[in-house]
Amino acid sequence: MRHAVPVAMLLLAGCANQQGRQPGNPATSPADNSVGNSIATFDPKQVGKSDIDRVADLHRREVFAGVRVLAEKLYRRNPREWKKGGHASIEAALDRLLDPRTGWRLAEANGRRDTDAILLSLREDFAGDRVATFIAGIGGMLNAAFDNKTEFFMLDSLDPQKLYNSARNLEIAAWKLANARDAGGALLLLSNELAQGGQPANLSFEREFGKMIGNLDLLAALIADKGHRIIARVAQSLATAVFLPVAGLR
Repeated sequence: MRHAVPVAMLLLAGCANQQGRQPGNPATSPADNSVGNSIATFDPKQVGKSDIDRVADLHRREVFAGVRVLAEKLYRRNPREWKKGGHASIEAALDRLLDPRTGWRLAEANGRRDTDAILLSLREDFAGDRVATFIAGIGGMLNAAFDNKTEFFMLDSLDPQKLYNSARNLEIAAWKLANARDAGGALLLLSNELAQGGQPANLSFEREFGKMIGNLDLLAALIADKGHRIIARVAQSLATAVFLPVAGLR
């Protein structure tokens, strides 16, 4: 853990640099460093946040940005799935899937949530939108890992075991996604592309999962170290692995 503090400081420096800008806006100009502009862009909510709260905010944003990227990439590789819902476009399907008002609950999941929804989406007999159900399962599980909060303050306390378990569950979900097939041997959902015909492999899905897993593992380690807590680590084969509990942990 001797590297955890330097890494945390780098992350906090990144947070500080982003306070004056929002995603999609141009970078701040030198003039923005004036005292007047600093006061104008100050968010009063920052007073109630500790350093680890800001780090948690940053990691959560990155993780859920990855969820959106995965959803869009899966829809583009599997256009038949978004068409099942009668949507006019991928964008319309994404707007419905990622609408915060749904709470990651979808009618086609038949009441299944979190890892149960992931498993349902990769069943051969499932007739619904596999991408939506798969992503809703991942989003619901991650939301539970972050205690269903979108930002964190000094009185909040994240459980590093939940974050660690959700990282392992993403590993299992990625393996199942890449290997789930129907009786004829065809993949239920297309994701990574193997090298063929002189074309290099496209492992962008694997990389996106890897970034999300890395964010969760680092945040779990930082929170465990700060609170002097022990994470129960699990080693299991991906081919036979079962999902670890997240929502039910206390």
